[in-house]
Amino acid sequence: MTRPLTAAQRRIVDAADPGTGRLKGTPAQLAALVKRGLAFRHPRPPHDHFLTPAGHRAREAEAAPEPTEAPAATGVFAASVGGEDPPPGDGPARLREVRGAWQGMLELRRMTNPDGATDRPCGWERSHLVQAAALALEAAGHRPATDGEGGYRVRETPQPEAVAVYAPDGESLRACAATLEGAGWQVGAYTEPRTRARYLLASPRRV
Repeated sequence: MTRPLTAAQRRIVDAADPGTGRLKGTPAQLAALVKRGLAFRHPRPPHDHFLTPAGHRAREAEAAPEPTEAPAATGVFAASVGGEDPPPGDGPARLREVRGAWQGMLELRRMTNPDGATDRPCGWERSHLVQAAALALEAAGHRPATDGEGGYRVRETPQPEAVAVYAPDGESLRACAATLEGAGWQVGAYTEPRTRARYLLASPRRV
């Protein structure tokens, strides 16, 4: 999303159910929000529409007090995977975005997992592995890597439904593993044969 919401879209987002994120609007309006990544259509009848994590963030950002510094990001929220240039901010606005996105993700799990479970990843996370793992880490307070200091880095792997997570030392790596396991991921520690670097291989847990 690179353009602001229209007045009609803003009203629909603001009027979403505060508990479930359920939306009401015309089919065209709801389809436009889906296209912008702010809503999703529930796969089961009656196929209602609900806010995505980005939609929750957009609503909360509008309702939050005006920040004293520039927003950390514009457009759809993206968790830091580590090593971005420039790196995301780390002030109050960024913390608010991260917390809002994580709460939205938990709600998305509740609405889309067949049993309503929030303790394991949902379909969206399985199709956005790097972003999903990074969100779990950033929301738990882990610092992403920057050029000036160490931190976590989440990277794609050739393996299906698996990401690699790197950290500057063993203690940080173990802390990342604990966070991901608590967020519903299966985690194993491995060593790269050529560089001898330690890393985590994390996959979304299914049951």
